Amino acid sequence: MKYARLTKEQLEELHPEFITFLATQSIDKIEWDDIKKNRPHVAEQEIDVFSDMIWEKALTNVSHIDHFSKNYIFLFKCIQNAVLSFVIKTNNPQIDFVSAEGINWLSENLFSDDVEITRGKKDLTENRNESLFEIIKQGGIISKGELFTKLESLINQ
Repeated sequence: MKYARLTKEQLEELHPEFITFLATQSIDKIEWDDIKKNRPHVAEQEIDVFSDMIWEKALTNVSHIDHFSKNYIFLFKCIQNAVLSFVIKTNNPQIDFVSAEGINWLSENLFSDDVEITRGKKDLTENRNESLFEIIKQGGIISKGELFTKLESLINQ
């Protein structure tokens, strides 16, 4: 398996797509029920292949990933062969970027001495989607990039 098996909830949400996937494998409902009952390892393999296919499609379309922790915010812009990033760090131990209060504090103190902003770029010559998946596994959330874009425009003024 290249990525991770979809959760039961994710599979339920993607039920119509999974039925289509099984149909492309020439597996109908009767045969699928038989596979689940009599060959559960084959059923798991089919779910794994489907999961990888869904992850691959989703990751190919990812443009931004955000990752929040207590004292850091990582904002990623995912382009074809690279990931651009902003790392926002606070030295104030009272601030928690995971909370609404922490984000409000940041908006009021973005250019204060308590905040460090670092820009970065990582070239992705191979396995772009796998690199993005690693960021997601570590807590990154696929986003529309509003924070990245806003911060970029503030810094470039």
